[in-house]
Amino acid sequence: MAHDSKIQQTIPLQIVSQGDLHRVKRELRSLDDYIKQAQLRQPGTPLERLPKTSRSLNDLATLNKLNLLSEEDREKTGTFLDQLIDHGPVVNVSFATDPSSAFMVKLTAWFRENIDPLIMVNVGLEPTIAAGCIVRTDNKLHDFSLRRHFSAQRPLLLSKIRGATKPA
Repeated sequence: MAHDSKIQQTIPLQIVSQGDLHRVKRELRSLDDYIKQAQLRQPGTPLERLPKTSRSLNDLATLNKLNLLSEEDREKTGTFLDQLIDHGPVVNVSFATDPSSAFMVKLTAWFRENIDPLIMVNVGLEPTIAAGCIVRTDNKLHDFSLRRHFSAQRPLLLSKIRGATKPA
């Protein structure tokens, strides 16, 4: 999948969904605001502590060799995040129950290795699927649920039940 982005960065595996992108973007904006306000203060005025950054933002900066104290690097990262939020590839995966974070990291790694290195994986809950998952993109739906499998096997199940209930 081609990206029309001039700025190409890599994203860490713990940034899985678009919600994670929005959180990192807010955190970056907060850091940027703090640094700009600190530059406007009069010399000798005490500063508040630098805002604590999350592992996601730290790993994003480390992975891309960025210095978040640099205005240029913050701008570049903000632009990249905006482009990814607005135009990045997204896959929606529905499960019967909430998947563990370890599983989501493995799933995201697979999608990024096999589909697109910038893909976001949004998770939904669909208790009626029983087991398995349903994967949706903008133009495709793949149903890997136990519900679909049983529905497809219904004629076989009915014929077996009828065969078992007929007298010999």
